[in-house]
This record gives sequence, C-alpha cells and structure tokens, in this order.
Amino acid sequence: MQRLILATRNAHKVTELRAILGAAGLALDLVGADAYPEVPDVKETGVTFAENALLKAHAFARATGTPAVADDSGLCVDVLGGAPGIFSARWAGRHGDDQANLDLLLAQLADIDDAHRGAHFACAAALALPDGTERVAEGRLRGTLRHTPAGTGGFGYDPILQPDGETRTCAELPPTEKNAISHRGQAFRALTPALRDLLG
Repeated sequence: MQRLILATRNAHKVTELRAILGAAGLALDLVGADAYPEVPDVKETGVTFAENALLKAHAFARATGTPAVADDSGLCVDVLGGAPGIFSARWAGRHGDDQANLDLLLAQLADIDDAHRGAHFACAAALALPDGTERVAEGRLRGTLRHTPAGTGGFGYDPILQPDGETRTCAELPPTEKNAISHRGQAFRALTPALRDLLG
C-alpha cells in the first residue's frame, strides 16, 4: 500500500485528515510527521496558506522519498482585514497555544457588534512528490464569531466560529458533520483527484 505522510505533528490534525481522506475512499497508508522524528520542523516563511502548505509538503517528500500532504489554515476575520490569517497558530506569540490565541482574539473583538463579526476559516492543502511534482487545492468555511467559546470538539478557533446556516460552533459539531463542511475537508476533497491520479 502506498504510504502518504501527513506533514504535521498536530495530533488533532492527523486524526481529522485520516477521517477526511478515509471517507474519500483512498487506500493509503497514512502516517503523521511523528513517524519521522529526524525530519526537522519546517519554518513557515510563506506569505500565503498555499506557500506554507507547499513548503511543508516538499520538505517531507524530499527528506523521506515519500509523497507528502500538508495544509496551512487559519482564521480570517473581516474587521481585522483578514488577520490572524497565516499567523493564526501564533497570534498570541507562541506557536500552537490555542487558548492564548483564542483569548487574545476575543479580547480584540470584545466591542465589535454581531453584525460585524464575520469571518472564515481558510485552508490550502498541498501534495508534493519526491520528484518535485506538486498540487494545491483550497477550501473556505464562512461564519460568524461568537462572543464566548462553545463546545469541546475540534481545536484552535473552532469554539468561536459558528458556520453560516448553523446554530452551533465548529467545536459543537460531531467530527463527521464538521468534516463535511470544514475548510480542511473541502480542500482535501478537492485534492483527492490529484491523489488518485498521482498515487494510484
């Protein structure tokens, strides 16, 4: 079975990607980046989600000789001009501190009325092969930001984004429902034809 590296050390993201790609019916041996501790973490020096996703996917494909997929995603808030955007995971200063990022963003939006709390999750999903072949697909989930977090599922900013047409936040949705509409689900489903074509 063809191995495919999910180029992330975020356990939540590995679980989510396995579910999304599994639901697409791809018969692949999916492993997270933790299976390759010798590969150093990749500096996200790109200025777009797509650039950062490609940096990570190419780094793992080159280092291991194995196809790799990566994503870069974040929350883009209308009244903040699209921020935190590519800085979503380190908005409060330290990479991956979900609670600090959430607290800071809510404080920054404390006096913003509901009518102006529009935002979207954006995701770029990238596939890189050891020979340099690459593909990118993108997805977006539009919604409104709650004033207080709700729900215990998901991760990151999921507890405050309420998708359009929903009464629950992303963190209140069961994983299968969330994956069906999420930015990451959309991006990786759009990438699936390339995975089938290039990996067989």
